[in-house]
Amino acid sequence: MTVQGFFSAKANAAAQAYGIPRIAVIGRGFSGMMMAIALMKTVRTPFHLQLFDPNSSVSGGQALASGHSSEILNSRVRDLSVSAGDPDDFNDWLCSNAPFRSAVPAAIPGFLQIFVPKSIFSDYVYQRFSEALSSRRDITVQVSGETVVGLRRSRGGRFLVESAGVANPLFDMVVLATGYGITDDQPQSGERVATPTTVRARRLVSRPHTVLLGSGLRVVDRLLQLRDSGYDGQVTLVSRRGFLPQSHTRSNADPVFPAEAMPGNLSEIVRFIRAACENAEASGQNWQSVMNGLRKHARSLWRSLPAGQKQQFNRHLRALYDSHRNRLPEALHVRLQQELAEGNTLLRRGHFLRRTPTGLTMKPAGQQGIEQIYADEVIDCRCQAPDLTTPLMQSLIDTGLAMPDELGLGLAVEATGALSVDGRATDGLFAVGPLGLGSLPDIDLVPEIVTQAYAAAEGVARRFYPQCKAV
Repeated sequence: MTVQGFFSAKANAAAQAYGIPRIAVIGRGFSGMMMAIALMKTVRTPFHLQLFDPNSSVSGGQALASGHSSEILNSRVRDLSVSAGDPDDFNDWLCSNAPFRSAVPAAIPGFLQIFVPKSIFSDYVYQRFSEALSSRRDITVQVSGETVVGLRRSRGGRFLVESAGVANPLFDMVVLATGYGITDDQPQSGERVATPTTVRARRLVSRPHTVLLGSGLRVVDRLLQLRDSGYDGQVTLVSRRGFLPQSHTRSNADPVFPAEAMPGNLSEIVRFIRAACENAEASGQNWQSVMNGLRKHARSLWRSLPAGQKQQFNRHLRALYDSHRNRLPEALHVRLQQELAEGNTLLRRGHFLRRTPTGLTMKPAGQQGIEQIYADEVIDCRCQAPDLTTPLMQSLIDTGLAMPDELGLGLAVEATGALSVDGRATDGLFAVGPLGLGSLPDIDLVPEIVTQAYAAAEGVARRFYPQCKAV
Protein backbone atom coordinates (compact mmCIF):
# COMPACT_ATOMS: atom_id res chain seq x y z
CA MET A 1 0.00 0.00 0.00
CA THR A 2 1.28 3.46 -0.88
CA VAL A 3 0.27 5.89 1.83
CA GLN A 4 0.46 8.97 -0.36
CA GLY A 5 -1.17 8.72 -3.76
CA PHE A 6 -2.35 5.10 -3.40
CA PHE A 7 -0.58 4.01 -6.57
CA SER A 8 2.13 1.59 -5.51
CA ALA A 9 3.33 0.53 -8.97
CA LYS A 10 3.33 4.08 -10.36
CA ALA A 11 5.14 5.38 -7.28
CA ASN A 12 7.87 2.78 -7.68
CA ALA A 13 8.16 3.43 -11.40
CA ALA A 14 8.38 7.19 -10.90
CA ALA A 15 11.04 6.84 -8.23
CA GLN A 16 13.12 4.62 -10.51
CA ALA A 17 12.61 6.67 -13.67
CA TYR A 18 13.43 10.08 -12.26
CA GLY A 19 16.26 8.98 -10.02
CA ILE A 20 14.46 9.92 -6.83
CA PRO A 21 16.38 8.49 -3.86
CA ARG A 22 14.74 5.40 -2.41
CA ILE A 23 14.89 4.83 1.35
CA ALA A 24 13.80 1.67 3.15
CA VAL A 25 12.90 1.56 6.83
CA ILE A 26 12.62 -1.98 8.18
CA GLY A 27 10.23 -1.97 11.14
CA ARG A 28 7.17 0.11 11.96
CA GLY A 29 7.51 0.31 15.73
CA PHE A 30 8.31 3.60 17.40
CA SER A 31 11.87 3.66 16.01
CA GLY A 32 10.58 3.15 12.47
CA MET A 33 7.78 5.70 12.74
CA MET A 34 10.12 8.20 14.35
CA MET A 35 12.63 7.71 11.53
CA ALA A 36 9.89 8.33 8.96
CA ILE A 37 8.84 11.54 10.71
CA ALA A 38 12.45 12.74 10.93
CA LEU A 39 13.06 12.06 7.23
CA MET A 40 9.91 13.87 6.13
CA LYS A 41 10.72 16.89 8.31
CA THR A 42 14.45 17.02 7.57
CA VAL A 43 15.09 16.05 3.94
CA ARG A 44 13.53 18.82 1.89
CA THR A 45 13.90 17.37 -1.61
CA PRO A 46 11.81 14.50 -3.11
CA PHE A 47 12.35 10.87 -2.12
CA HIS A 48 10.50 7.57 -1.95
CA LEU A 49 10.12 5.94 1.47
CA GLN A 50 9.16 2.31 1.93
CA LEU A 51 8.26 0.90 5.36
CA PHE A 52 8.68 -2.86 5.75
CA ASP A 53 6.99 -4.89 8.47
CA PRO A 54 5.10 -8.21 8.33
CA ASN A 55 2.50 -7.04 10.84
CA SER A 56 -0.74 -6.08 9.15
CA SER A 57 -1.22 -3.09 11.45
CA VAL A 58 1.20 -0.38 12.46
CA SER A 59 1.51 -1.50 16.06
CA GLY A 60 4.02 1.01 17.34
CA GLY A 61 6.28 -1.62 18.89
CA GLN A 62 7.08 -1.73 22.59
CA ALA A 63 7.15 2.04 22.96
CA LEU A 64 3.63 2.54 21.60
CA ALA A 65 1.63 -0.65 21.49
CA SER A 66 -0.65 -1.53 24.34
CA GLY A 67 -3.71 -3.69 24.60
CA HIS A 68 -4.69 -1.73 27.68
CA SER A 69 -5.53 1.97 27.55
CA SER A 70 -4.50 2.27 31.19
CA GLU A 71 -0.90 1.19 30.58
CA ILE A 72 1.22 4.20 31.57
CA LEU A 73 4.45 5.33 29.95
CA ASN A 74 7.30 5.67 32.40
CA SER A 75 8.56 8.99 30.99
CA ARG A 76 7.03 12.37 31.68
CA VAL A 77 5.34 14.35 28.92
CA ARG A 78 8.26 16.79 28.93
CA ASP A 79 10.56 14.02 27.59
CA LEU A 80 8.34 12.67 24.81
CA SER A 81 8.30 15.31 22.08
CA VAL A 82 8.92 13.97 18.56
CA SER A 83 9.64 17.45 17.21
CA ALA A 84 13.28 18.48 16.95
CA GLY A 85 13.98 21.70 18.81
CA ASP A 86 10.51 21.86 20.38
CA PRO A 87 10.48 19.96 23.69
CA ASP A 88 6.97 21.27 24.44
CA ASP A 89 5.37 19.77 21.33
CA PHE A 90 3.70 16.83 23.09
CA ASN A 91 2.47 19.12 25.87
CA ASP A 92 1.05 21.54 23.29
CA TRP A 93 -0.70 18.63 21.55
CA LEU A 94 -2.25 17.52 24.85
CA CYS A 95 -3.38 21.08 25.60
CA SER A 96 -5.16 21.20 22.25
CA ASN A 97 -6.80 17.82 22.85
CA ALA A 98 -10.17 18.76 24.33
CA PRO A 99 -11.19 15.28 25.58
CA PHE A 100 -7.86 14.79 27.34
CA ARG A 101 -7.87 18.35 28.72
CA SER A 102 -11.33 17.85 30.21
CA ALA A 103 -10.31 14.48 31.69
CA VAL A 104 -7.19 15.90 33.39
CA PRO A 105 -8.21 19.41 34.45
CA ALA A 106 -5.85 19.53 37.42
CA ALA A 107 -2.83 19.72 35.13
CA ILE A 108 -3.98 22.82 33.27
CA PRO A 109 -2.36 25.00 31.95
CA GLY A 110 0.25 22.36 31.09
CA PHE A 111 0.97 18.66 31.34
CA LEU A 112 4.76 18.59 31.22
CA GLN A 113 5.23 16.73 34.51
CA ILE A 114 2.51 14.09 34.20
CA PHE A 115 2.59 10.50 32.89
CA VAL A 116 0.13 9.46 30.21
CA PRO A 117 -1.15 6.12 28.82
CA LYS A 118 0.66 4.61 25.86
CA SER A 119 -2.51 4.92 23.80
CA ILE A 120 -2.41 8.72 24.15
CA PHE A 121 1.25 8.88 23.11
CA SER A 122 0.48 6.57 20.18
CA ASP A 123 -2.27 8.93 18.97
CA TYR A 124 0.17 11.83 19.18
CA VAL A 125 2.91 10.04 17.22
CA TYR A 126 0.59 8.95 14.42
CA GLN A 127 -0.97 12.38 14.13
CA ARG A 128 2.49 13.93 13.77
CA PHE A 129 3.33 11.25 11.17
CA SER A 130 0.14 12.05 9.22
CA GLU A 131 0.80 15.79 9.41
CA ALA A 132 4.38 15.37 8.20
CA LEU A 133 3.17 13.23 5.30
CA SER A 134 0.34 15.56 4.28
CA SER A 135 2.77 18.49 4.15
CA ARG A 136 5.06 16.65 1.69
CA ARG A 137 3.31 16.28 -1.65
CA ASP A 138 6.70 15.71 -3.28
CA ILE A 139 7.32 12.32 -1.63
CA THR A 140 5.64 8.92 -1.59
CA VAL A 141 5.45 6.56 1.38
CA GLN A 142 4.78 2.91 0.69
CA VAL A 143 3.89 0.33 3.37
CA SER A 144 4.96 -3.26 2.66
CA GLY A 145 3.80 -6.24 4.69
CA GLU A 146 6.66 -8.41 3.51
CA THR A 147 9.19 -10.07 5.81
CA VAL A 148 12.71 -8.86 5.07
CA VAL A 149 15.00 -11.89 5.17
CA GLY A 150 18.23 -10.43 3.82
CA LEU A 151 20.08 -7.28 2.89
CA ARG A 152 23.12 -6.97 0.65
CA ARG A 153 24.87 -4.36 -1.43
CA SER A 154 24.45 -4.55 -5.19
CA ARG A 155 27.18 -3.97 -7.74
CA GLY A 156 26.04 -0.41 -8.19
CA GLY A 157 26.44 0.35 -4.50
CA ARG A 158 22.74 0.32 -3.70
CA PHE A 159 21.09 -2.09 -1.28
CA LEU A 160 19.05 -5.09 -2.33
CA VAL A 161 16.29 -5.74 0.21
CA GLU A 162 15.43 -9.43 0.04
CA SER A 163 11.88 -10.10 1.16
CA ALA A 164 9.17 -12.68 0.86
CA GLY A 165 7.70 -10.75 -2.06
CA VAL A 166 8.44 -11.38 -5.72
CA ALA A 167 10.02 -7.97 -6.33
CA ASN A 168 13.24 -7.21 -4.48
CA PRO A 169 13.71 -3.48 -5.01
CA LEU A 170 16.96 -1.58 -4.72
CA PHE A 171 17.37 1.22 -2.21
CA ASP A 172 19.90 3.99 -1.79
CA MET A 173 19.68 3.90 1.99
CA VAL A 174 18.30 1.43 4.52
CA VAL A 175 17.38 2.02 8.16
CA LEU A 176 17.00 -0.95 10.49
CA ALA A 177 14.35 -0.13 13.07
CA THR A 178 13.51 -3.63 14.24
CA GLY A 179 13.82 -2.86 17.96
CA TYR A 180 14.13 -6.19 19.76
CA GLY A 181 13.00 -8.11 16.70
CA ILE A 182 10.08 -8.38 14.28
CA THR A 183 7.84 -11.44 14.15
CA ASP A 184 4.93 -12.34 11.93
CA ASP A 185 2.63 -12.52 14.95
CA GLN A 186 3.72 -9.68 17.20
CA PRO A 187 1.31 -9.24 20.13
CA GLN A 188 -0.57 -6.02 20.62
CA SER A 189 0.76 -5.67 24.16
CA GLY A 190 4.28 -5.14 22.86
CA GLU A 191 5.81 -8.28 24.39
CA ARG A 192 9.12 -9.35 22.89
CA VAL A 193 7.99 -12.95 22.50
CA ALA A 194 5.68 -13.78 19.59
CA THR A 195 2.82 -14.43 21.99
CA PRO A 196 2.70 -14.36 25.79
CA THR A 197 3.78 -17.98 26.29
CA THR A 198 1.44 -19.54 28.79
CA VAL A 199 1.46 -22.80 30.71
CA ARG A 200 -1.87 -23.77 32.16
CA ALA A 201 -1.68 -26.36 34.92
CA ARG A 202 -4.08 -28.45 36.93
CA ARG A 203 -5.29 -26.48 39.96
CA LEU A 204 -3.32 -27.81 42.93
CA VAL A 205 -4.39 -25.22 45.48
CA SER A 206 -7.63 -23.44 46.13
CA ARG A 207 -6.28 -19.98 45.24
CA PRO A 208 -5.21 -19.30 41.65
CA HIS A 209 -1.48 -18.72 41.15
CA THR A 210 0.25 -16.88 38.31
CA VAL A 211 4.01 -16.59 37.80
CA LEU A 212 5.48 -13.62 35.94
CA LEU A 213 9.06 -14.03 34.71
CA GLY A 214 11.21 -10.89 34.97
CA SER A 215 11.30 -7.78 37.12
CA GLY A 216 11.21 -4.82 34.74
CA LEU A 217 8.52 -2.40 33.69
CA ARG A 218 6.57 -4.95 31.65
CA VAL A 219 6.30 -7.22 34.68
CA VAL A 220 4.73 -4.39 36.66
CA ASP A 221 2.45 -3.55 33.72
CA ARG A 222 1.25 -7.14 33.50
CA LEU A 223 0.79 -7.43 37.27
CA LEU A 224 -1.35 -4.30 37.47
CA GLN A 225 -3.30 -5.31 34.37
CA LEU A 226 -4.12 -8.61 36.05
CA ARG A 227 -5.38 -6.80 39.13
CA ASP A 228 -7.33 -4.23 37.11
CA SER A 229 -9.06 -7.05 35.24
CA GLY A 230 -10.25 -8.55 38.53
CA TYR A 231 -7.64 -11.26 39.12
CA ASP A 232 -7.37 -11.87 42.88
CA GLY A 233 -5.02 -14.85 42.91
CA GLN A 234 -1.44 -15.11 44.12
CA VAL A 235 1.25 -13.68 41.85
CA THR A 236 4.93 -14.61 42.04
CA LEU A 237 7.60 -12.58 40.27
CA VAL A 238 10.63 -14.71 39.39
CA SER A 239 13.69 -12.59 38.66
CA ARG A 240 17.34 -13.51 38.34
CA ARG A 241 18.59 -10.33 40.03
CA GLY A 242 15.43 -9.24 41.84
CA PHE A 243 15.71 -5.49 41.15
CA LEU A 244 12.26 -3.98 40.67
CA PRO A 245 11.77 -0.54 39.06
CA GLN A 246 12.29 2.39 41.40
CA SER A 247 9.95 5.38 41.65
CA HIS A 248 9.92 8.70 39.89
CA THR A 249 9.65 11.74 42.12
CA ARG A 250 6.26 13.35 42.61
CA SER A 251 7.47 16.65 41.19
CA ASN A 252 10.06 17.61 38.63
CA ALA A 253 13.57 16.14 38.99
CA ASP A 254 15.83 18.40 36.94
CA PRO A 255 19.15 16.78 35.98
CA VAL A 256 22.07 17.50 38.32
CA PHE A 257 25.55 16.01 38.36
CA PRO A 258 28.88 16.77 40.06
CA ALA A 259 31.15 19.10 38.11
CA GLU A 260 34.35 17.19 38.87
CA ALA A 261 35.65 14.63 36.41
CA MET A 262 34.55 11.05 36.93
CA PRO A 263 37.12 8.31 37.53
CA GLY A 264 37.92 5.84 34.77
CA ASN A 265 37.57 2.57 36.68
CA LEU A 266 34.16 0.90 36.90
CA SER A 267 34.21 0.26 40.66
CA GLU A 268 35.33 3.85 41.30
CA ILE A 269 32.61 5.15 38.98
CA VAL A 270 29.99 3.24 40.98
CA ARG A 271 31.27 4.76 44.24
CA PHE A 272 31.33 8.20 42.60
CA ILE A 273 27.67 7.95 41.52
CA ARG A 274 26.55 6.59 44.89
CA ALA A 275 28.29 9.48 46.65
CA ALA A 276 26.64 11.95 44.26
CA CYS A 277 23.21 10.48 45.06
CA GLU A 278 23.87 10.63 48.81
CA ASN A 279 25.05 14.24 48.57
CA ALA A 280 21.98 15.18 46.54
CA GLU A 281 19.66 13.66 49.15
CA ALA A 282 21.55 15.41 51.96
CA SER A 283 21.20 18.78 50.20
CA GLY A 284 17.44 18.48 49.72
CA GLN A 285 17.53 17.19 46.15
CA ASN A 286 17.01 13.56 45.12
CA TRP A 287 18.93 10.69 43.60
CA GLN A 288 16.57 10.69 40.61
CA SER A 289 18.00 14.07 39.57
CA VAL A 290 21.51 12.59 39.66
CA MET A 291 20.44 9.64 37.50
CA ASN A 292 18.84 12.05 35.04
CA GLY A 293 22.09 14.00 34.97
CA LEU A 294 24.09 10.82 34.45
CA ARG A 295 22.32 10.21 31.14
CA LYS A 296 24.18 13.20 29.65
CA HIS A 297 27.49 11.50 30.46
CA ALA A 298 26.51 7.88 29.82
CA ARG A 299 27.78 7.56 26.26
CA SER A 300 31.18 9.14 26.75
CA LEU A 301 31.55 7.17 29.96
CA TRP A 302 30.64 3.93 28.21
CA ARG A 303 33.12 4.54 25.38
CA SER A 304 35.92 5.13 27.87
CA LEU A 305 35.50 1.76 29.59
CA PRO A 306 37.62 -1.18 28.41
CA ALA A 307 35.76 -4.21 27.05
CA GLY A 308 36.34 -6.26 30.20
CA GLN A 309 34.71 -3.65 32.44
CA LYS A 310 31.79 -3.31 30.04
CA GLN A 311 31.23 -7.05 30.32
CA GLN A 312 31.50 -6.80 34.10
CA PHE A 313 28.87 -4.06 34.12
CA ASN A 314 26.59 -6.10 31.90
CA ARG A 315 26.84 -9.17 34.14
CA HIS A 316 26.60 -7.57 37.57
CA LEU A 317 25.30 -3.99 37.37
CA ARG A 318 22.99 -3.60 34.38
CA ALA A 319 19.91 -4.90 36.21
CA LEU A 320 20.53 -2.50 39.09
CA TYR A 321 21.14 0.39 36.70
CA ASP A 322 18.01 -0.38 34.68
CA SER A 323 15.88 -0.43 37.83
CA HIS A 324 16.99 3.14 38.57
CA ARG A 325 16.78 4.55 35.03
CA ASN A 326 13.49 2.85 34.00
CA ARG A 327 11.39 4.17 36.83
CA LEU A 328 7.70 3.94 37.63
CA PRO A 329 5.33 6.84 38.11
CA GLU A 330 4.90 7.29 41.83
CA ALA A 331 1.27 6.11 41.91
CA LEU A 332 2.16 2.83 40.19
CA HIS A 333 5.17 2.33 42.45
CA VAL A 334 2.92 2.74 45.49
CA ARG A 335 0.59 0.05 44.11
CA LEU A 336 3.54 -2.28 43.53
CA GLN A 337 4.86 -1.78 47.06
CA GLN A 338 1.39 -2.38 48.48
CA GLU A 339 1.14 -5.65 46.55
CA LEU A 340 4.45 -6.81 48.02
CA ALA A 341 3.69 -5.58 51.55
CA GLU A 342 0.32 -7.34 51.71
CA GLY A 343 1.78 -10.59 50.37
CA ASN A 344 -0.51 -10.76 47.36
CA THR A 345 2.59 -10.63 45.18
CA LEU A 346 5.88 -12.33 46.05
CA LEU A 347 9.30 -11.58 44.58
CA ARG A 348 11.52 -14.65 44.21
CA ARG A 349 15.14 -14.15 43.21
CA GLY A 350 16.61 -16.97 41.21
CA HIS A 351 17.34 -18.47 37.81
CA PHE A 352 14.40 -19.74 35.77
CA LEU A 353 15.25 -23.16 34.32
CA ARG A 354 12.30 -24.58 32.42
CA ARG A 355 8.56 -24.81 32.14
CA THR A 356 6.75 -27.91 33.34
CA PRO A 357 3.18 -29.18 32.84
CA THR A 358 2.37 -27.86 36.32
CA GLY A 359 4.37 -24.62 36.36
CA LEU A 360 8.15 -24.20 36.26
CA THR A 361 11.45 -25.10 37.88
CA MET A 362 13.95 -22.55 39.14
CA LYS A 363 17.26 -22.43 40.98
CA PRO A 364 16.79 -20.02 43.93
CA ALA A 365 19.57 -17.49 44.43
CA GLY A 366 22.15 -18.63 46.96
CA GLN A 367 20.99 -22.24 46.91
CA GLN A 368 22.32 -25.34 45.20
CA GLY A 369 19.05 -27.20 44.79
CA ILE A 370 16.29 -26.87 42.22
CA GLU A 371 12.76 -25.89 43.22
CA GLN A 372 9.48 -26.72 41.55
CA ILE A 373 6.90 -23.92 41.54
CA TYR A 374 3.30 -24.90 40.87
CA ALA A 375 1.22 -22.37 38.95
CA ASP A 376 -1.90 -22.14 36.85
CA GLU A 377 -0.22 -19.74 34.48
CA VAL A 378 3.36 -18.74 33.61
CA ILE A 379 3.86 -15.53 31.60
CA ASP A 380 7.26 -14.52 30.25
CA CYS A 381 7.81 -10.76 30.66
CA ARG A 382 11.61 -10.78 30.57
CA CYS A 383 13.64 -8.35 28.52
CA GLN A 384 15.76 -9.98 25.84
CA ALA A 385 18.55 -8.54 23.72
CA PRO A 386 17.87 -8.07 19.99
CA ASP A 387 18.07 -11.39 18.17
CA LEU A 388 21.17 -11.45 15.94
CA THR A 389 20.45 -14.98 14.69
CA THR A 390 17.60 -13.99 12.37
CA PRO A 391 18.23 -14.35 8.62
CA LEU A 392 18.25 -10.55 8.19
CA MET A 393 20.86 -9.95 10.89
CA GLN A 394 22.97 -12.88 9.75
CA SER A 395 22.98 -11.59 6.17
CA LEU A 396 24.30 -8.23 7.38
CA ILE A 397 27.03 -9.79 9.49
CA ASP A 398 28.03 -12.43 6.92
CA THR A 399 28.44 -9.85 4.14
CA GLY A 400 30.44 -7.46 6.33
CA LEU A 401 27.82 -4.71 6.36
CA ALA A 402 27.48 -4.94 10.13
CA MET A 403 29.07 -6.55 13.14
CA PRO A 404 27.88 -7.36 16.67
CA ASP A 405 28.84 -4.91 19.38
CA GLU A 406 31.52 -6.06 21.80
CA LEU A 407 28.94 -7.36 24.29
CA GLY A 408 26.77 -9.12 21.75
CA LEU A 409 23.73 -7.08 22.80
CA GLY A 410 23.04 -5.84 19.28
CA LEU A 411 24.84 -4.26 16.33
CA ALA A 412 27.80 -1.89 16.60
CA VAL A 413 26.59 1.63 15.74
CA GLU A 414 27.72 5.22 15.89
CA ALA A 415 25.78 7.96 17.68
CA THR A 416 23.89 8.79 14.46
CA GLY A 417 22.83 5.16 14.13
CA ALA A 418 25.25 4.48 11.27
CA LEU A 419 26.32 0.84 11.39
CA SER A 420 29.98 0.47 12.28
CA VAL A 421 32.39 -2.27 11.19
CA ASP A 422 35.82 -2.18 12.81
CA GLY A 423 35.33 1.46 13.68
CA ARG A 424 34.25 2.56 10.19
CA ALA A 425 30.71 3.57 9.29
CA THR A 426 28.86 1.55 6.65
CA ASP A 427 27.80 4.12 4.07
CA GLY A 428 24.03 4.38 3.69
CA LEU A 429 23.08 1.85 6.36
CA PHE A 430 21.66 2.77 9.78
CA ALA A 431 20.27 0.98 12.83
CA VAL A 432 18.04 3.22 14.93
CA GLY A 433 16.84 2.39 18.44
CA PRO A 434 17.44 -0.69 20.64
CA LEU A 435 19.56 -2.50 18.05
CA GLY A 436 22.41 -0.23 19.17
CA LEU A 437 21.99 -0.74 22.91
CA GLY A 438 25.45 -2.31 23.32
CA SER A 439 27.08 0.75 21.74
CA LEU A 440 24.84 3.53 23.02
CA PRO A 441 23.46 3.32 26.58
CA ASP A 442 19.79 4.35 26.91
CA ILE A 443 19.12 4.17 23.16
CA ASP A 444 16.01 2.17 24.03
CA LEU A 445 14.40 5.29 25.55
CA VAL A 446 12.13 7.64 23.61
CA PRO A 447 14.18 10.89 23.94
CA GLU A 448 17.35 9.17 22.75
CA ILE A 449 15.58 7.49 19.82
CA VAL A 450 14.13 10.85 18.74
CA THR A 451 17.57 12.51 18.84
CA GLN A 452 19.17 9.64 16.93
CA ALA A 453 16.46 9.59 14.26
CA TYR A 454 16.97 13.27 13.46
CA ALA A 455 20.75 12.81 13.41
CA ALA A 456 20.35 9.96 10.93
CA ALA A 457 17.95 12.03 8.81
CA GLU A 458 20.44 14.90 8.69
CA GLY A 459 23.04 12.41 7.50
CA VAL A 460 20.68 11.34 4.71
CA ALA A 461 20.16 14.95 3.66
CA ARG A 462 23.90 15.55 3.48
CA ARG A 463 24.55 12.27 1.64
CA PHE A 464 21.97 12.69 -1.10
CA TYR A 465 21.82 16.45 -1.29
CA PRO A 466 25.18 17.88 -0.13
CA GLN A 467 24.28 21.28 -1.57
CA CYS A 468 21.06 21.44 0.47
CA LYS A 469 20.54 22.17 4.13
CA ALA A 470 18.19 20.24 6.37
CA VAL A 471 14.79 21.74 7.08
